Amino acid sequence: MAARKAASKPNVSAEELKGYYRDMLLIRRFEEKAGQLYGMGLIGGFCHLYIGQEAVVVGLEAAAEEGDKRITSYRDHGHMLACGMDPNGVMAELTGREGGYSKGKGGSMHMFSKEKHFYGGHGIVAAQVPLGAGLAFADKYKENGRVTFTYFGDGAANQGQVYESYNMAELWDLPVVFVIENNQYAMGTSTQRSTKSPSYWERGAAYGIPGEEVDGMDVLAVKAAGEKAVAHCRSGKGPYILEIKTYRYRGHSMSDPAKYRTREEVQKMRDERDPIEAVRSMLLTGKHASEEDLKAIDKEIKEVVNASAEFAKESPEPALDELWTDIYAETAPQNA
Repeated sequence: MAARKAASKPNVSAEELKGYYRDMLLIRRFEEKAGQLYGMGLIGGFCHLYIGQEAVVVGLEAAAEEGDKRITSYRDHGHMLACGMDPNGVMAELTGREGGYSKGKGGSMHMFSKEKHFYGGHGIVAAQVPLGAGLAFADKYKENGRVTFTYFGDGAANQGQVYESYNMAELWDLPVVFVIENNQYAMGTSTQRSTKSPSYWERGAAYGIPGEEVDGMDVLAVKAAGEKAVAHCRSGKGPYILEIKTYRYRGHSMSDPAKYRTREEVQKMRDERDPIEAVRSMLLTGKHASEEDLKAIDKEIKEVVNASAEFAKESPEPALDELWTDIYAETAPQNA
C-alpha cells in the first residue's frame, strides 16, 4: 500500500495561530522547568519529557470537542497541559506533593482528570490502547457523539494488545482515533533497526481501519488530519489511525543519555524543523504578530511555569493516611 500523507492544511485565524504558539510554548517551557527540577532532585523516579513533540497534542486538541476523551502513555505532561489541566496541579504531582492531580501519589507517569476527560498516562507500554478502545466503547453505548484519542508511541506499536484493540474497535465501529506518536526511536532503538514494516498506520489495513501519515512537526497539518479523523469517527464509521511523525529532542527519559543518535542530528532537527519556530515564523512573516508580541507571550508563559514550580515547592507532601484513599471505587447504594 502506498504511503498516504495528510490532506491540505486548514485556514486558521491569526488569533488561533497565536493560541497554538502559546500552547506549544507552555509545554516547552514547562518541560524545561521539569527537567531543571529533576536535576535538583525535586522530581523522583522516571520523568519523560515531551520537548519537540508539542505540535502533536496541540494540533489534535484543536480538532477535539468538549467531552472528547484522551488517554496516553507515560510521556504525558504535554497532553495534560494541552487539554487544559492546571500547570500548578501537574507540577505538584511531578514533585509528589499534595496539591498534585493524584495528590502526590502518581508522579510523572500517573495523572488523571475527570473534569478534563484525561484518563491518564500509563506506565506499562501500550496498556492504554485497549483502555482507550474501552472508553470509546462506553461512548458508543451511550450514543453521546464523543471521540477518544488513544495515544501511543512507535515502540508500543509492536505490542500485541494494540492489534487486539484494532480488531475489536473495527468489529464494533468504535469512535476512537489511534494516534501513533512516532518519534522514531522508541526507548532508544531506531525504527529502521527495530521494525521491518516501519509504516505503522498501514497495519490497520489488515482490520479495515483507514489512516494516514502526518507531519508531526507542523501543527496545522496535525490539526487538518485530526479534523478528518474525528469526522470519520463521529459519523459512525469506526476507528481511524494517525501515524504522526515527530521527534523528541531529549532522551527517552531523564536518565537516558541518548547515545544512540548524534548531537548533530538533534541540532539539525531543532534548526530546521522545530514546530514552535515554524509557527513563530508564520506569525512574523504574515504580520500577525510582532517580535514584541511574541516576547510578551514568552514572558507570560515563563511566569506561569515559574509559578507552577513555586506552587509545587510550597505544597506539602501527602499525609500518611492519604495512602488509603482512592484504592477502591465507591460502591453504588443498593436498592432496598
